Parts: sequence; structure tokens; C-alpha cells
Amino acid sequence: MPHRIALYFGVLLIPSPLFAQDQTFTPHHVAKMRFVTAAVISPDGSQVAYVLGVPRQLPKEKDGTAWSELHVVDKSGTSTPFITGAVNVDSVAWTPDGKSLSFLAKRDKDEYRSLYVIPVRGGEARKALSHGADILSYSWSPNGKQIAFLATEPTPKDKKAQQDQGFSQEIYEEDNPFVRVWVSEPESSQAARKLKLEGSATELNWHPKEDWLAVALAPTPLVDDGLMFRKVNVVHLKTGQSFDLKNPGKMGQVAWSPDGKLLALISGVDKHDPSEGRLWIETEQMKGWTDVLPKFPGHVDEVAWKSPKEILYVASEGVWTTLGSVELRSENGSLSGTQARKIINGAGPILNSISASRDGKSLAFIGHTPRHPPEVYFMGAEDKEPRRLTDNNPWLRTMSFGEQEVVKYKARDGLELEGILFRPLGEKKGQRYPLVLTVHGGPEAHYSNGWLTTYSQLGHIGAARGMAVFYPNYRGSTGRGVEFSMKGQKEAAGKEFDDLVDAVDHLVKDGLVDTKKVGITGGSYGGYATAWGSTYYSHRFAAGVMFVGISNSVSKVGTTDIPWEMYLVHHRKWLWDDFDYFLKSSPIYHLEKANTPLLILHGKADPRVHPSQSLELYRNLKLRGKAPVRLVLYPGEGHGNRRAASRLDYNLRLQQWMEHYLKGPGGTPPAYELDYGLTPPPKTSATSASWNRTIDSARTETASEYVTHMPWLGRGCPCRIGP
Repeated sequence: MPHRIALYFGVLLIPSPLFAQDQTFTPHHVAKMRFVTAAVISPDGSQVAYVLGVPRQLPKEKDGTAWSELHVVDKSGTSTPFITGAVNVDSVAWTPDGKSLSFLAKRDKDEYRSLYVIPVRGGEARKALSHGADILSYSWSPNGKQIAFLATEPTPKDKKAQQDQGFSQEIYEEDNPFVRVWVSEPESSQAARKLKLEGSATELNWHPKEDWLAVALAPTPLVDDGLMFRKVNVVHLKTGQSFDLKNPGKMGQVAWSPDGKLLALISGVDKHDPSEGRLWIETEQMKGWTDVLPKFPGHVDEVAWKSPKEILYVASEGVWTTLGSVELRSENGSLSGTQARKIINGAGPILNSISASRDGKSLAFIGHTPRHPPEVYFMGAEDKEPRRLTDNNPWLRTMSFGEQEVVKYKARDGLELEGILFRPLGEKKGQRYPLVLTVHGGPEAHYSNGWLTTYSQLGHIGAARGMAVFYPNYRGSTGRGVEFSMKGQKEAAGKEFDDLVDAVDHLVKDGLVDTKKVGITGGSYGGYATAWGSTYYSHRFAAGVMFVGISNSVSKVGTTDIPWEMYLVHHRKWLWDDFDYFLKSSPIYHLEKANTPLLILHGKADPRVHPSQSLELYRNLKLRGKAPVRLVLYPGEGHGNRRAASRLDYNLRLQQWMEHYLKGPGGTPPAYELDYGLTPPPKTSATSASWNRTIDSARTETASEYVTHMPWLGRGCPCRIGP
């Protein structure tokens, strides 16, 4: 029988023999971490529904992505499991009457993902809506009698029969199904009604008072069109009238005010703005968007309405997040004034989301700190700051962590930059240490001073192994306003990557880092930086670990699924406009300088940065024969690893490569075979499926018990490669 640990009002009572004290962090700890991925407060503000990511337990469970469970926690911290075990719950919402929770899932004999509803006060989940294809998202009507949802059209029977016969050809970028908007009554036998709208839908919000929908429409289902050309449309359900509100740039969250007279939108300032991050308001007269936080020195991440005239926002400012509000005044259908104020000004938990009760007095957030990954936070009218409600990784309190601090430094041209430094655990004054420079992707992303240890980022793992780890927010990062985020445009691999070397020089000058023992790693654009550091800047780096990165800017243009984004917010020119620019900004152009031992890792199904980018660099470095190089491909993985085995493998290889070349003998690469350190499942006559059910029932036995039985096993990365 597994040990049982009682959980009362958020206080965990841990028997002293259960955990060994003062353990150091390893990839196996990363592999067992649970993390909150969504948090939605109830209409009355008394409870928060949240989705908990629970990693697969290798080898007891079949490899795959983390399970997504549904839990509810009250504002005193008592958490109750609702839908748990081998499940994947998504898009959780409270029904308009606040008595039930709705969610999307594929359960039991479901062929497609359907909408379920479960009463909060007890009872089984029941299927409320199904479709002949996966339901992607949904929105309740104000009275709860109808549901608008997004889905593709069901596959015709004749086409499905052809597919079953082996006709599975793909017509590249032409046969992608459009996502349509449908309206239906829950648990009704009547067929859903499809709205006649041009484009492919990706966002859906029902007006709080009337039969209007706010819908995001892209010209096609292609990823690039969704990123760059989505527009907010307001659609009347009865007449079919549709109005394009013409948002100015990349589109983020949309939210109606409680009275439906105002519409909030997070969007870029124009088509060249790398990231959605400005807060815009439109009135019911639709006279045009108003930026209510002009010249804001950060990026707005999420919003929630407190009242019909006041909107709350969570924003990134530098390496912190802030909570603020904007009071709105309208006159004759136009905004006549705004007044913004800060409620919380950084230096607390990093807040990733916000959800408000119906009266706006209670708020729920997802938050993380340098000592724990994302958890549920709550802030009531009597609270001065958010307080943590959940503790899904209590064993973290037994870990020994190095110091984590914010470091400011200047680039060679005088631009002030900042980043997050993990100091080596047990650091001795005056001693110099190896450094792992960890570069975020995007580059329209940034690092915040919260939890930064993931399967692709060493963080506490590196610190525990006697290395410093630094996460720089180089020019082009978000969190510092539009102007700063555009500083890397038209100049790929120029000053933006010089900033990385300047960060190393600052830490060397500060006395912490050994200049001869510096490694570089990153994913996506961070992988591009790693390739650049291992070729152009090879004399500065003793090791590199490149993940889904760019090596050839010329071939990248023709193999990525986001060419328009690359044009509008990165290069600002096409290949045929300036071939020489693309060529010289390619790491393979600088192969003659490459002497850095490089480990290259890539998902074989990556549509964003094609695996050929890694193959090109690997083959040319291998042929040149001047430095060790290894290529690891992950079948079935895309732009970042999602499965438990792929993540553990990556994490172990990252640690192994850096230690071998920054602390170990160097030279010939370490053995490519790994010891995964997994304990085989006990011998039993039960099948794998029944073993998994035993695990799931043990984990979720009762609402008042927290059961620990997981062995020590080995996506927020802000670089588009998953948490």
C-alpha cells in the first residue's frame, strides 16, 4: 500500500521518514514535477477550478504526454480532485449558473473530443455535446441554454472510406480543414447549426447580454495566417451580420465587458510588432480601437474585467510581472478618458494568467517562483497580494537550491540588458565556475524571475552540479515594450547575439565564470543562437547543445510553416531581396570557425524549423572533422518534445554534454547510450492497462488524502517549444 499524507486546508503534514532531506535537483526530479496549466475562478469567487499536468510514470505507464486532470480548490486551500488518472481534460469553464464545470475530453468510447459537464456538489460527468470531429473550444450563452463551439466539418463517409483503404496522401497546405463556428443546444438531438463565415476560426466569446459572438478569423487554417493575419469579427447569431474590427497586429486574448458595451483585445501595435502585448478597447459603436496603455514599458499578457468600466491586466515588465487596472470613461460611443494604476508592482510570484469572479472582487492566477513551478494563486478583496492555494510538489521543500538572482549588464553599444542567474550550489567566494548560457527562442519571448528549470533548461540541475546558469533577455525580447522587442529586426545574428557574449564577459569580469568553460544552449531561435555561438563565436564557447535550431537562413525561408512571420517581424525582407544577408546570417556560412563540440537535437516532425536545418549543420561539421558533433532525432516529436521519454532523454543528454565538456575530460564525445535510471515495474500477472488503472485509483483515492507513490523520475519555456 502506498503511504498516505493528509492534506488539511492547504497544510501538508509530511511524516519525517517520507523524504530524504537536502537533495539536489536532477533530470529525474524534473520528470516528476506536476504543474498547473489553467485556473478559472467560480462566478461567486469561492472556488477555483484548475487543470493539473501530471507526467507519465515511466516505465509503469506507456510513454506519452502528461495527463491533464481537473481539480477544484477553495479559497482556504482545500483541494478536491474531480476528473483524474489517465485523462486529458481541456478548456475548463464554469457553467453560467456556477453549479457545474464544463470541459473538453475524449472519454470511454468517444471517437472525437466532446464537451462534458460535471456538477460541483457531486455526481458523474455527463456528455453535453459531441460532434463528428474534435470540439476545439466553446463558449456558453449567458443563459446556459446554448453553446457556440469551434470544430472542423465531419469527414464525409466516402472520404473516410478512401482513407481506410490507404489513400492517405496530403496535398501540402491545400487540404487543411477549415475550423468553423457552430451553435447547438447542450444534450439536444438536433444537429448543430454552422455559421456562414469566411475564414478559419480560432477564438470564440459569447456576448454577455445578447446573441453576438466575438470570433477570430484567419484567411486559412495555416499556422502563418493564424499568427499574422487573424482579425476580430463580431457576428450576430440571428441575422448572420459580421463586422471585421481590424485589429492592428498579432492577436491575443479577447474579452467582453460585463455589460457587453466594450470589447478588450490584446494585440500588437501594427503588423511589424513581434508580439501581441498592447491593451486595446473598442466600444459598441465600433469607431476604432483605443490603446489604453500607450507607451507601456512592458507587454500585457492577460486581462479580466472587474466591472463594466474597469479592466484588470497581468503584464510582463522586465523579469517581473505586474497586476494593474484601467478605469474607462466613454462618451457618445467613444472612449473619453482612461486612468491606469498599478495594484502589484513586481517582485512577487510570476503571474501567468488572471480570472475574475462575477463581482470582480476575487481573482485567481497561475503563479510560479524560483522555488516552485506553476500553482494556483488567489486574491480576495481583503488580500494585499496573491496567496498560494495549491502545493502539487511538496517534495520540493526538501531540495537544496542555489541562489537565483536578477543580473543587469550593458551591451557593447551601451544598451542596458538583464537576465536571471543561477549561482552554483555551495559556491565558494573567489572560485570561478563553468557557465551554461541558456538562450530563449522567439526572439519575441523573455525569461521572468520564476521557475526556470525544465527538461530543456538546466537551471537548478546545473547549479546542483557546480555550474552557473544564465538566462539573458537579449535585444528583441518581450517584457520591455514594443521598441525594445523590435531592436533585433533586419539584423539577424547581429547585435542580438553579440548581447549573449557581452553577458558572458560581464559574468567573467564579475569573477564568477571561467572564460574557458562556457557552454551555450537553447531551442528554436535559441537553437539558432547556439549554432551561431558554435560557429561564428566558436572561440568563446567550449560546448553547445542546439535544440530545433536554425543553421541555414537561406533554406529556412523555404522550409518553415511561418514564412510571413519571418518576413514581417524578423527579417523584413525576402530571400530574393537580399540573398547575401540571408547567407551571411547563417551559421553554416561560418563553418571554418567551428571548433565547439556540438550536440544537436531535433523532433523529426517539426514543421516550424525543419529537421533538415539540423541535418545540414551536422553533416557539414562531420565532414569538416574539426570538432565533435552528434545528432539526436526524436521520432514523432515536433517543435519541442512532448512525450515523457523524449523529455527525460533530452534533459539527461543536455546535462551529460555540458558536464563532459565544461567539467569533465572533453575530447571524444560521451557514450551515446544512456542509463535512464528507471526502476522496472514489479512482476505481475496484470496487464499494463490494469496496472495503470491501479496507479490511477491509488493517486485519486479520496478528496482529503494526498497519496505519494511515484518513483524519482528524470513546457515555461517561452521559446515555442512547450513547457
